[in-house]
Amino acid sequence: MCIMADSKLYDLLGVSRSATDNEVKKAYRRLAKEYHPDKNPENGDIFKEISFAYDVLSNPEKKGIYDKHGLKGLQEGASDHSGFFADDLFSHIFGGGMFGGMGGGMGAMGGARRARRQRGQDTLHPLRVTLEDLYTGKTAKLQLSKNVICLACKGMGGRPGAMVNCKSCHGRGIKVTVQQLGPGMVQHFQTVCPDCHGEGEYINERDRCKDCLGKKVKNETKVLEVHVDKGMRDGQKIYFYGEGDQQPGIEPGDIIIVLQQKDHEVFQRDASDDLWMTHTIGITEALCGGQFTVTHLDNQTLLVTITAGQVLRPGVVMTVEREGMPFYKNPFEKGNLHIRFDVRFPENGFADNSALVELEAMLPPRPQFIMPTGEHMEEVNLHDYNPHDERGSGRTDAYHEDEEESGAGVRCAHQ
Repeated sequence: MCIMADSKLYDLLGVSRSATDNEVKKAYRRLAKEYHPDKNPENGDIFKEISFAYDVLSNPEKKGIYDKHGLKGLQEGASDHSGFFADDLFSHIFGGGMFGGMGGGMGAMGGARRARRQRGQDTLHPLRVTLEDLYTGKTAKLQLSKNVICLACKGMGGRPGAMVNCKSCHGRGIKVTVQQLGPGMVQHFQTVCPDCHGEGEYINERDRCKDCLGKKVKNETKVLEVHVDKGMRDGQKIYFYGEGDQQPGIEPGDIIIVLQQKDHEVFQRDASDDLWMTHTIGITEALCGGQFTVTHLDNQTLLVTITAGQVLRPGVVMTVEREGMPFYKNPFEKGNLHIRFDVRFPENGFADNSALVELEAMLPPRPQFIMPTGEHMEEVNLHDYNPHDERGSGRTDAYHEDEEESGAGVRCAHQ
């Protein structure tokens, strides 16, 4: 019985029946990015339906069955493709979602056979970025190597019917070796079958595809445009859905770009999108005010003013509002910039006593000092600290010599 073809899968992706492979792929990527469970957990069913539609329309064999027989043709395998069964493809569609009308028949037919379609592994790629990149945003081109299904043989590895079960492993992909350990004791070893390389089947050399040499896939170079948005973080992931290695009958995994931020010489970013830096000023600026400039991550120059009379103590932190990192997905809002001040004091003191008198007159008065009285008082002076001064150890060479002589005398007395 001929089933009237439908356009539900085309409508789901928002493309026409005459859409090219590239148009189908672009539509899927746009919708998958919008409805992926990582971003919209509540739309998991929609994502599954989108993935199912793309799986069918991107596969020439399945697309041909669908165009000719509709969804029912895919479900039943279609009369002219009796070897094709789509239970795994329908497992997450039928019984609910937008194709729920067909769920009853599939529920009675599928039963325990209903299983999630096998999915390939995701591929992680690091991308080194600077703090400037995360502040201003950037687009990076990343060249990757990936496996794609061979178009010449449509992923079959050779002409139709050329694939046969491996005789060495009887289609299991593994070989079992038994080793005698002793009387009544054996050990079993499992190894990948060397003839079929674990596939369980192989193609005779004369029947293999000339393009992929029977491997079903070919290696190609892919250039991805990675958009690093303003405000992204170290360790954040950027997903390219369905761009992983392809294998026949397996849903491709994702390519995941992981951002790795390089350390910055001036700024450090904290968990609240604030930036931190340290700036060194002299004692004059700390007491009397002044100005200095900061070159920001976008090369903008900030003119910072220390207000006269605002005493800055060593280690004090001051804040410039709204000059930190931009917020992710809200780049017009920013965190704060915190500046920790390190105050540099004069290294050689003041040689001019008159300058000291004038400076002391301007500073707060010293605390009153009362000279102590008594015989047990000794006046001492301060000197620069020298960690290599042996006198600081409390043990002089003369002390060592006396100790050695004394020790020798004691040993002699016991003889």
